[in-house]
Amino acid sequence: MLTGTVFDIRKYSIHDGPGIRTAVFFKGCPLECRWCHNPEGRSYLPELIFRSNRCILCYDCLTVCPNEAVTRQGNAIRIDRRRCKVSGACAAVCNAEALQVVGREMTVQQVISEIEEDTVFYEQSGGGVTFTGGEPLAQPRFLLALLSACRTRALHTTMDTSGFVPWLVLDEIRPLVDLFLYDLKLMDDTRHIQWTGVSNADILSNLRKLSELGHKIQVRIPLIPGINDDEENLQQTGEFLARLLHVPPVELLPYHNIAEGKYTGLGMEYELPEVHSPTPDRMMKSVTVLRRYGLEINP
Repeated sequence: MLTGTVFDIRKYSIHDGPGIRTAVFFKGCPLECRWCHNPEGRSYLPELIFRSNRCILCYDCLTVCPNEAVTRQGNAIRIDRRRCKVSGACAAVCNAEALQVVGREMTVQQVISEIEEDTVFYEQSGGGVTFTGGEPLAQPRFLLALLSACRTRALHTTMDTSGFVPWLVLDEIRPLVDLFLYDLKLMDDTRHIQWTGVSNADILSNLRKLSELGHKIQVRIPLIPGINDDEENLQQTGEFLARLLHVPPVELLPYHNIAEGKYTGLGMEYELPEVHSPTPDRMMKSVTVLRRYGLEINP
């Protein structure tokens, strides 16, 4: 039975495609973007997250961990990540939900069953299902099976992707996707490797091919001050998009540090503590640069 790893299924989503949608978050991503706002989606394996602000200091978790990874330090709980094997025992006894296992193995039918609970909202709003992450294309067989199941049910499908995958993989999946939310970070390959850990060669090539084949695409650009909001990168982005056979609309996503607490809860280092959200003036200047290339910029 085909299974995949999912870290969330979010109902009534209104920011991940048209209408009201169910967003299915795949766990695992080949990129390591320094600004990632879903750090729980980076690893392919289940992880333990500890939200200290929820902890009521009942200490029930101290006695159940089979690996003694949960200890008391003063009046606080400490997780030894080297010992933790994500058994889930501590999360099972945490009534405050301060300790939770992020990521669960699900069958295609289990995911589809949750999706089908929301079909009445799709019909009324023109919505559907969005596969996001993490990176959906990192679990291609699972993704293909889910897309096929959605197609047989006449459900609108959107995929939020970095596009970082061999074309042969994307070519098999693309006919079942109604809308691509396609992320672009940086145009210079050296800088892309520096900030995401991977080359952008396949990303740009795949976007070009999807455009040539007439797919519906919306490009999403996360705007991170000091990293990709310089005029040179914006100009290169505008030039590239304007040369596509079917020029897609663009959505600028202002960087925020809301996810910083999730990094702490996962025992990860937040790498951009000094970076702040772009000002409205900075956002407008970026919009102005991109519009010089005749691009449609969505608010």
